[in-house]
Amino acid sequence: MDVKMHSYHVPDLHEVADVLQKGLANDFAEISAAVVSCPDLTKEPFHLAAEGLGGSPRICDVGGVPYLVPLYNPAKKYNFQEIANLAGVPDGFFVGAAAGPFHVVGSNSELMPNIRCGTSRRNETHYAKITESGGHLMEKVPQDSSDFGLMSNLFLSEGQPGSVLHLSLKRRIGKDNLTAAIRKVLLEAFGPEKPVGLGGVFLIKKGKAKLHIMPDFSTVPLKSDDDVDQWLRYFEFPAPLICLSVMSSCDPGWDLRIDHTHCFSTHGVGGHYHYDTTPEEVEYECFFNVAEKLVRIDQPKETHNIGRD
Repeated sequence: MDVKMHSYHVPDLHEVADVLQKGLANDFAEISAAVVSCPDLTKEPFHLAAEGLGGSPRICDVGGVPYLVPLYNPAKKYNFQEIANLAGVPDGFFVGAAAGPFHVVGSNSELMPNIRCGTSRRNETHYAKITESGGHLMEKVPQDSSDFGLMSNLFLSEGQPGSVLHLSLKRRIGKDNLTAAIRKVLLEAFGPEKPVGLGGVFLIKKGKAKLHIMPDFSTVPLKSDDDVDQWLRYFEFPAPLICLSVMSSCDPGWDLRIDHTHCFSTHGVGGHYHYDTTPEEVEYECFFNVAEKLVRIDQPKETHNIGRD
């Protein structure tokens, strides 16, 4: 597979905290942004596969939406261990968003990557899919599976404890969702010449959120955002939701999915995050780290901007 490595701008975490403390004032009524020691993310309420987000932090953008839309490419099957090796962190810890391993779970699905690779392998990855009756199902992938399909947006690190960016946000007053609000503040602060990448986990502690789950693959070409919108299945799910998130302040020509967040829970729901639906009630708690590198793997030779919301 073709592998390209790019360098992000890497501001100090304290600088990022200061920028977001000021910049998110138009988006949330209550804001606290600080640098803290990362809590043990293997514990409740996070349920992640490694303790922290430190050590060789990078974002891996694998495949892409053009392998799903207009019609899916059944040849595009990937493996987290292979991606960790290609990215130079063979014992790495992944969180983020991906298309599920259709060849493993038997259909298209939303995948919530949450896996430590290498000698200390631990797999806490979940998937959500539409059932034959039209309902939804969320459960863990088979423990021996490290696969995904078509595309992924992943935050990769060595899973080490250390300093992280902590955001506590209450009562959304702006029109943007959480990740879009953060991206816009970072873009304004650092500009398009200095792309900043963030990844990690955020909790929706109170309120509800709009999520989608992809049904099985469309047999009719999806040629527009409207086609994709009609094909997807949308749900309003209640907190608490554990959201695995990757974002970049901008795309400096790397053909990025500029942000992507998938959520799972301990109460049987999950999917692709769009926005909270209860802005006056919502509470977010976020733990992020800044990425040093962008690893672009198997970039589609023919691309488009359909279905990237």
